[in-house]
Amino acid sequence: MTARRVSTRLALLTGVAVGLAGCATQSDTGDAAAEQYPEQQIEYVIPFDPGGESDVTARLQQQALEETLGQDIVVTNRPAGGGTVAWSDLATGTTPDGYTIMGANLPHILLQPLAQDAGYKTEDIKWAYIFESTPNALLVSKDSPYDTLEEFVAAAKDKKMAVGGSSSFSANHMGTLALDQEAGVDLTYVPFDGTADASPALLGGQIDALMSYNTEALALQEEGAKVLAVASEERLSELPDAPTFKEAGYDIVDGAWRGVAVPPDTPQEIVDKVADAFEQVNQDPQVRRRMEKLGFHLEDMGPEESAEFTEQRLADARELLERFDMLEQ
Repeated sequence: MTARRVSTRLALLTGVAVGLAGCATQSDTGDAAAEQYPEQQIEYVIPFDPGGESDVTARLQQQALEETLGQDIVVTNRPAGGGTVAWSDLATGTTPDGYTIMGANLPHILLQPLAQDAGYKTEDIKWAYIFESTPNALLVSKDSPYDTLEEFVAAAKDKKMAVGGSSSFSANHMGTLALDQEAGVDLTYVPFDGTADASPALLGGQIDALMSYNTEALALQEEGAKVLAVASEERLSELPDAPTFKEAGYDIVDGAWRGVAVPPDTPQEIVDKVADAFEQVNQDPQVRRRMEKLGFHLEDMGPEESAEFTEQRLADARELLERFDMLEQ
């Protein structure tokens, strides 16, 4: 072998060795970063307007999260497209290092990719934890002529009625469609960027009714709004006078489940640390007391259980959209 070939071969081998060493160094660095996480402040993104359930929850959790993780938690709002813009960024454009975590909602992240080009797929949303649920509730303003669900349905059979809610292809939207089917009416659903925008529209008389959550129903009762029905199996302890849809003969049991998600390539060690933190927050006596007072129903689903729960509900979401010919072609 000539000296030139020997030199070339040595150079190639050296380059490969350096490359392998570099890969090992990057891997070691990543492992170390995961082990030491968190080392800086964390941005907790809410993909809806301030004042809605997701935003209120995050701000109730904020202090306890800081104490648990030992870092500042900055809650920011990125409302657009009923959550699609923020969730698309989470799935494709957010660094998977655990320093950006995001509120995520069911059935939103099921329905949006099924019904439209949402910019993300359901499987792109990597759950860390599902921590709460809120059943749907149908409300009318204090000036509404309807005092019962039966009166509202009877009126909706005679004239077009507008029902507002938080975003399209959300729990509120699907609850409205379910009422259409069960009661044989054709309601016009009016989507808002979040609950905080939808509720003033009800109080201001811009819509005939609001499909919201039990938490907002509690707050709107203080403004004189009337809760016509709740979408739960049994009456809710926080709204004992509100009948269920089932009491009126309509098989409607639905609502939203909320949690926190991370980018799909986030190391599992970091995902587990985020999950552990939210589990601890859910056990914090002060947080529990404040959440339950507002009507939030606490859930405790870690990464695997959250993923399994999401998969279970996917079939129901697809069936509902097929029923109304809303699946993306």
